[in-house]
Amino acid sequence: MKTLIILVLLFDGTLLQEKVILPVKTDVHSCLNYGEMYVRSITTYKQSEDGKRNGHYLNDKRGTIQGYYCE
Repeated sequence: MKTLIILVLLFDGTLLQEKVILPVKTDVHSCLNYGEMYVRSITTYKQSEDGKRNGHYLNDKRGTIQGYYCE
């Protein structure tokens, strides 16, 4: 089994590693594809006019996604 690790930067500066355990045996490529779909489902991409605050903002308003990887 693979675990998807989502890197969440909270607005207070705390960096969290949120784990999502995939219930079926999968390869890294499939895990990363799932990660992309998962991030898109829990965030909204926002782009500022000056380009300095672009990013995937969590829909629950806690912070932003900084990346993800699979273990």
